Amino acid sequence: MSTAAAEPTQKINKGRLAAYAVGNFGQALFYNALSTYFVVYATTSLFAGVDKALAAKLIGVITSLVMIIRIVEIFIDPLLGNLVDNTTTKLGRFRPWQFIGGTISAVLLLIIFTGMFGLVNVNTTAFIVTFVVVFIVLDVFYSLRDISYWGMVPAISSDSHERSIYTSAGTLTGSIGYNGLTIVVIPITTMFSMDHTTQTQGGWTAFGIICALIGILTAWTVGFGVKEKDSALRKKAEANGNPLQAFKALGQNDQLLWTALSYLFYAFANVATGGVMVYLFKYVVNRSDMFSITGVIPVVAGLCLAPLFPIVTKRIPRRYVFLTGLAMMAVAYILLIAASQNIVVVIIALVLFYTPQTLIQMTAILCLEDSVEYGQLKTGRRNEAVTLSVRPMLDKIAGALSNGFVGFVAVAAGMIGTATAADMTDANIATFEGFAFWMPLAFIVISFLTFFFGVKISEKAHARIVAKIEADMADDGETEYGKEIAKAVLLGKEIPSAAQRNA
Repeated sequence: MSTAAAEPTQKINKGRLAAYAVGNFGQALFYNALSTYFVVYATTSLFAGVDKALAAKLIGVITSLVMIIRIVEIFIDPLLGNLVDNTTTKLGRFRPWQFIGGTISAVLLLIIFTGMFGLVNVNTTAFIVTFVVVFIVLDVFYSLRDISYWGMVPAISSDSHERSIYTSAGTLTGSIGYNGLTIVVIPITTMFSMDHTTQTQGGWTAFGIICALIGILTAWTVGFGVKEKDSALRKKAEANGNPLQAFKALGQNDQLLWTALSYLFYAFANVATGGVMVYLFKYVVNRSDMFSITGVIPVVAGLCLAPLFPIVTKRIPRRYVFLTGLAMMAVAYILLIAASQNIVVVIIALVLFYTPQTLIQMTAILCLEDSVEYGQLKTGRRNEAVTLSVRPMLDKIAGALSNGFVGFVAVAAGMIGTATAADMTDANIATFEGFAFWMPLAFIVISFLTFFFGVKISEKAHARIVAKIEADMADDGETEYGKEIAKAVLLGKEIPSAAQRNA
């Protein structure tokens, strides 16, 4: 049997690359607004006109509801991926969902940040019911946008290096959008507040308008500017199948599952700690004026490292990039635990915490993208959007846990309402450190061990997988599928014969 090589890297279409990159700027900004700053809004301004005791209860109810909704919806994401995989339009499989998902989710985000147009101050029960409905619909359409965005990459190219370029570009702009929002959130919410010094409802409404407009414009840029390719690999795969087959495809793809598990532990540690940074600077370090540094550091790191990712991973296997990044984050946690009230140590720790995140995320995304062909070789089905729905699903799980986690930490450590750094006791700070640093450190260690022992889909392994599929198509017009073949190709071992497989 011949061993045709994977398709060579084509010259990158710069216009398509730019349009694709713009999309994740708005998408990541949107995710940060929803997963991090909605909780900040809820704990500071949303219930400002409500009795303090009742406000604490409502904060607990809202953050718990968000966590429950997002956890329940994790089972919906593969179904949404299956919906995208089975979409057939003149615009292709993915672009329609950029228009639809991007627009609807942006409008609903704006409504959330208005306090349901002030309903919270009229009837709290009606507010909670309306909030649940709006949040569920918002989350579904945001997921459709996110799944269709990352699902495009395997449809653009089957070459691992070319994919790394698109992933790098999207991750770079995503880092700018996500962390740029951290830089501007306080200036925006105070600028548009009534007294221009504190964060009030008017400031958060303006914040919602800005995020919604950026969300729509960037989604439409992808919709108009990116076109998928109809490659031989995509045409030859079996039909994507029904939702049950989609879940089965995920369960049979062991490389997808190991990557997903490792990424989940990392993602929770990342968003949990990132979500409480505003409390670290306000109540522990007592330097709210320096909070924007938590946005500046990752933006600078992303600008420097994302463009280098394709170059670095050509020389250093990406598994070592991922593992080194996790080790740096572990050191950061140790520094924060040792001296969380020392601003110099905190800044050094933040550099170690944020710098590797762009590389970690890009590596995980590429492993998920490359598992599309691994799954195709193993099962015969090419589930692009379903496979890539896993990353948004994991981010949603982490974000859901973070929403509940951040609200819980704020209440448990007494960091709500009008409290100040002077009100913090040693017990308050110890409670904060236990949840903000010790627990995420444990998750980073678990993520490291999971990736180290479980993930085997390297750049060379992916090239072998693509070559195997193409060789079978060239020789027989049929592609051989099976667990034994997939495992042998993945590890670079001799492929068992039909007789051996049937024995």
